[in-house]
Amino acid sequence: MLLARDSMRERCLLCVKAMLIDASFNPTTKRIIDAAVEVHRHIGPGLLESTYLECLESEFADRRIRFERERAVPIIYKGKRLRKTYKLDLVIEDLVVVEVKSVAAVLGIHEAQVITYRKLTDHPVGLLINFNVERLIDGVHRLVNPKVLSKTLRNDAKK
Repeated sequence: MLLARDSMRERCLLCVKAMLIDASFNPTTKRIIDAAVEVHRHIGPGLLESTYLECLESEFADRRIRFERERAVPIIYKGKRLRKTYKLDLVIEDLVVVEVKSVAAVLGIHEAQVITYRKLTDHPVGLLINFNVERLIDGVHRLVNPKVLSKTLRNDAKK
């Protein structure tokens, strides 16, 4: 029981560290979240994802945040490029993958989707933003690339 508790505590500390890491993408993720909060403040929960995407685009443009909507990402299978591509909701500043949802509850499959997109594009961080919540901050999931996290933790240990 003690080992399980220690392991759980370590995982929780890693999660907290992931949220608190001092990384170059932090200002960008903050600007994205601020824009999303503004959208949520004005139109609230319960609408379609496409509505939130369009409002975010407007907010990003107003804030001069560079973004690309529905970036096509190729799928490579055993070294072969498939005809099928994934379409990412948003890529911000060519740094952050953003997936917009409007669902009753975020599931593991939603997080897996963002992690996969982040890996396919080699971006350091992904944001999963669920607008179907009372307070938007409760719907924001920041998914940091483990390579970035472990590098930061190693640098912290050296200090």
